[in-house]
Amino acid sequence: MEDYQSYIESGRLEQYVLGELDPAAQAEVEQWAARSPQVRQELDELLAGLGVYAEAHAQVVPAGLRDKVLGRVLAEIGRPDAQVTAAPVAAPAPAMRVSASNPQVVAAASTPVAQAPRRSVWAMAASVALLLSLGANALLYSRWQQANTDLVAAQNSQARFAQTSQVMERRLATTQEQLHLLRSPVGYKMVALAGTPAHPTARARVMYNATAHRVYVDVQQLPPLPPGKQYQLWALDKGKPVDAGVLAANTASGDSIQQMKDIASAQAFAMTVEPAGGSAGPTLATMTVIGNI
Repeated sequence: MEDYQSYIESGRLEQYVLGELDPAAQAEVEQWAARSPQVRQELDELLAGLGVYAEAHAQVVPAGLRDKVLGRVLAEIGRPDAQVTAAPVAAPAPAMRVSASNPQVVAAASTPVAQAPRRSVWAMAASVALLLSLGANALLYSRWQQANTDLVAAQNSQARFAQTSQVMERRLATTQEQLHLLRSPVGYKMVALAGTPAHPTARARVMYNATAHRVYVDVQQLPPLPPGKQYQLWALDKGKPVDAGVLAANTASGDSIQQMKDIASAQAFAMTVEPAGGSAGPTLATMTVIGNI
């Protein structure tokens, strides 16, 4: 099954809406939308949202601007000095003809030349209209770029908010689980882990359910760790150490309760300092806390 959710979260749909994809990538988005109702719905919502945003941020041309420009053009057309005429064309030389009865030269009547059309006025009007069109297009393009920038910023903010919400939801679930564990300790034994002579102020406790084999650790105070080291919990079953897992950094600092590995049987718990990732066996010289059940 194709992962439509991953494709929706890839950002390709937003690029398609903003016209940032080449023809091949646009065809890919359209193919996804054709075969996936979820992708089609997300794409339709993005298109609708862009339309609403553009409409909300559109600027109206000031009232009366069109009438003022047209009035100016018509006034220019009506001015006497705007009526441009062509210079009169010289009449052709009179044609000579001779009469047989009265031989004399007769000049043929010349035809008057019409004035040239007033093309310069209409050219000026066309230039004004062209300038208005270019100005409107420039304003529209500027507003489209601003809408594009604002939309990308809003999408980035939404993505950051979604990530933050997911983190908070996970923390809330963990906190609720810990609270339930502390308020309903049925079946759990609280094992206090006291500091060893080398670390007398160290304190921690283990909550152990022998029936469910569940183990939780809660740190009150532990010494800071050297770089590359990690605390590791051990269950002592008949004197034999059993790995119960390593502590996360926030657990070791006392910020949370951590569920450890399941332990089938134990009579005591202890904690040592081991290389990051844990060891196969405990380093007894680094034992920090220990406690019996």
